[in-house]
Amino acid sequence: MKLSLIIPVYNEKENIDAFLSEVIEFCKSFSFPYEIIVVNDGSSDGTERILNDFKDEKVRIIHHKHNIGNGGAVKTGIRNAKGEYVIMIDGDGQHYPKDIARILEKLEEGYHLVVGARDSKSQASFFRAFGNFVYNKLASYVADFEIKDLTSGLRGARREVISKFLYMFPNGFSYPSTSTLAILKAGYSLCYVSIKTRKRKGKSKIRILKDGLKFFNIIAKITTLFSPMKIFFPVSLLLFVSAVLHFLYRYFVSGKYTLFTGILLLASIFTLLMGLISEQISTLYYKDIDTEND
Repeated sequence: MKLSLIIPVYNEKENIDAFLSEVIEFCKSFSFPYEIIVVNDGSSDGTERILNDFKDEKVRIIHHKHNIGNGGAVKTGIRNAKGEYVIMIDGDGQHYPKDIARILEKLEEGYHLVVGARDSKSQASFFRAFGNFVYNKLASYVADFEIKDLTSGLRGARREVISKFLYMFPNGFSYPSTSTLAILKAGYSLCYVSIKTRKRKGKSKIRILKDGLKFFNIIAKITTLFSPMKIFFPVSLLLFVSAVLHFLYRYFVSGKYTLFTGILLLASIFTLLMGLISEQISTLYYKDIDTEND
């Protein structure tokens, strides 16, 4: 089978009927074998009943007994997928099904991960747009690669590649961030296609403050796993500069050397050593992935 389309759904009774019908109708234009996997993540608003009413041989419905999270639903979909390629698209109706073909086209060109990058007009609000801008810049620094949309819910990948990283995916909304950074830092290729989105019905499940902090936490974890010195070296340098400035201040003010200066200097050295050790561990991890690729 060539394509598995995965749609995670949670409490989308206002959107899922029309959206899934739209997806099914669009996919009829495909001339190759495909499947549509809808993962109901423990919905409690009647979404399950709506999904069970769909009778299409190309559609598989999987129900979680309780709510696990968007990332958990995606992982369930990928584990049950049979296609060479997997494309994930949110079930809230924001994305246009026609963009599925554009994602697939880039995957067939040889890219390991293809992400739909939303334009500025497609952002839900100014605060969401600003938050995504910050995430993108921070992730670009971590990955040494321009990240155009870290949190986009429309993305496709080679199933054999993305399956290697499922154990790293959190169950919440941070799975897009993790998949982007993990695949990039493991040496796989990434491509972006520009997309537009439409306004969804109902309220978004993402909470800016709570999930925003989770995104930063995920970026930090991925950084320490794949590029430890991106965090440890700046922290070490900051501590070293602080130690020097504190020494100069105390020397010219009182002419005395204080214990706090020494503590800052030792903290700088130990932080740098931790970064070097972590970098070696990261190299061993890369080696394991390269062995799997062979």
